Amino acid sequence: MPPTTLNKSNCLVIGAGLLGRTLAWRLASDGHRVSLFEANGADIPNAAAPVAAAMLAPLAESAITELNVVRMGQYSLEKWPQLLQDLPGRVFFQRQGTLILWHPADAGEAERFARLLARNHALLPSLSTPEHLNAQELTHLEPSLAQRFERGLYLPGEGQLDNRELLAALCVALERLQALGCVQLHWHAPIDPVEMFATVQSGDFKAAHFQAGVPTWVIDCRGLGAKTHWPRLRGVRGEVVRLHAPEVTLSRPTRLIHPRYPIYIAPKENGVFVIGATEIESEDRSPSSVRSTLELLSAAYSVHPGFAEGRVLEMNTQLRPTLPDNLPTIEVLETGLMRINGLYRHGFLITPLMVDCALEWIQTEQQSLALQVGLEMRMPA
Repeated sequence: MPPTTLNKSNCLVIGAGLLGRTLAWRLASDGHRVSLFEANGADIPNAAAPVAAAMLAPLAESAITELNVVRMGQYSLEKWPQLLQDLPGRVFFQRQGTLILWHPADAGEAERFARLLARNHALLPSLSTPEHLNAQELTHLEPSLAQRFERGLYLPGEGQLDNRELLAALCVALERLQALGCVQLHWHAPIDPVEMFATVQSGDFKAAHFQAGVPTWVIDCRGLGAKTHWPRLRGVRGEVVRLHAPEVTLSRPTRLIHPRYPIYIAPKENGVFVIGATEIESEDRSPSSVRSTLELLSAAYSVHPGFAEGRVLEMNTQLRPTLPDNLPTIEVLETGLMRINGLYRHGFLITPLMVDCALEWIQTEQQSLALQVGLEMRMPA
């Protein structure tokens, strides 16, 4: 995606997680000059993005979120292949659907889940149609699960990507744009967006310090790091295990229904799997609990015995930045000061939509896309 010379302005993006670096890349590719500031290094060790499973499953998520988020996910699922095509290198991406499984004891919970999906499909017919599978159909779809489950649900067309490959590719793309003079990257450089905006407004901004010049826009994409200025933000803890299990041959994200620990198993390449489930109302960043780890691994083993011989590569915790209504938002506090937050557990699912809505406002002061999908954009009174 070569840079253009249209709608050129100076943008200062704060926070280089998934959203911040995607927005910075898109801004620079559209001809804006960008300074990107990140309090940590390019590996963003305190961010949720490197830990996430990066499933792109709007229909599956419709059982636990609002339909406007589902619409955002539908838009983004179609947008991701276009974005990945413009990034340097290869990022693993596939759309082989989502598989939903359950053990006989949880059949009642599975029926409730299936009813939710059917209702949401009726409300939003553009969603893929859930398919009920018997044991033979399930074996045909995932041969490695033969004789292990009597029934299942298949959600065609849903996808996933490799989160770490994507973050690395975005970093390379930004570095190349930096070499062209379109982007300036500042790692290990914490910055206060409100103070920076006030400095710009007062005329005290030292443009010589920034290749992009005096910012036209200051954009806060810090996730939970923005809590100082956004007290309503909270962290929702997740615990994730990354395994190497070459004996397991699941070819698509698989979710196991259980009333206490519904889990997801997201297969990556080369026999690597990301397994997670827990959502804890806590901002504790300490290591995974024994109970959560045992439940995750036991549930994974109940799906496929090959996980017993897997090797634990990592056990991670993360905090998802979440607003009181669990919905994302874009706020323009004043002309030239924007903040984007509240992506919760849907960061990879909806980031392309969030970026496009921000770009539309920055470039045209319109919000037609946000209105189309039901994204709340808050403007100054």
